[in-house]
Amino acid sequence: MRNIMLVLLACCFAGACQTASTDPNRPLKAPKGYLNETLMNIAYGLGMLDLIESEPTVPEHIDAFRDITYKTIDGLELQLDIFRKKGLKEPAPTLIFVHGGAWKKGKRQDYLPYLIDYAEKGYVTATLSYRLSGVAKFPAAAQDVNCGIKWIKQHAAEYVIDPDRLALIGGSAGGHLSLLLGYGGEEPLFNQDCIQGVDSAVKVIVDFYGPVDLTTTYAISTEQVQSFMGTSYEQDSEMYRLASPSTFISPDDPPTLIFQGTIDSLVPVSQSDSLQRWLQQAGVPNEYHRLKGWPHTMDMAQEVNEYCQYYIDRFLQQYL
Repeated sequence: MRNIMLVLLACCFAGACQTASTDPNRPLKAPKGYLNETLMNIAYGLGMLDLIESEPTVPEHIDAFRDITYKTIDGLELQLDIFRKKGLKEPAPTLIFVHGGAWKKGKRQDYLPYLIDYAEKGYVTATLSYRLSGVAKFPAAAQDVNCGIKWIKQHAAEYVIDPDRLALIGGSAGGHLSLLLGYGGEEPLFNQDCIQGVDSAVKVIVDFYGPVDLTTTYAISTEQVQSFMGTSYEQDSEMYRLASPSTFISPDDPPTLIFQGTIDSLVPVSQSDSLQRWLQQAGVPNEYHRLKGWPHTMDMAQEVNEYCQYYIDRFLQQYL
């Protein structure tokens, strides 16, 4: 009886898998979510929720340039990887993926599923490592991502990259860094130890559940934020302000695509709600997908990933 009840609960709240519309102008419905993470975990345990392959094999027709050092600082080599279709001849728009992990863990290879998928679609894709909070505190990670963008622009011709058509894409901490550098990349604090004479401007930002305002009561009290900052809000409120993407929002910012789940227990949905409101007030083109009943890292679910890629494709076609 208990097993039957679990199945019924999961069936009630698990979403039916959505398939992409054959009509590119027809909106794709968001997959149905869950009342809470417990029910989602039940569905997964019962085999009713499929996850994407986290470590796919790179196809033979995709060139993979790995372990490229883009910056050396304090004896640490920071590296990036680049993927593209073999035989690519014309400079292509490029997607730079910034991994998450609460600024203290994670690795650039975490985005391999997206890197391969979008290389298959004709983009050049890149992913980079940055100093984690256990190695160096803010603004180290922001400086590293900014340097990585500049390096990619400087070496664009070598990898058949169009330096004028770059997008930053990140999730969680990576979403935060993508927003921060996409809006505030010219801030002097973020331009230390970088290639000079090259800007870090991008044309598009895709944000998956990234923190936007690190000065909220919730943010300043969390261990992850405090570890990232290396100081308390009371000790240095100005640095918390500079670490917040919201500080740098202005009318000339890149069009921004936002994905956020409403039952995210790590990054409150209010962060993305506020981001959309601030972008609209500034007149920045934006699109917000507020997925009811989905948690943090929701795009690991196959149906959510398909949904997100569908709208990323449309957004990139429009703005990149």
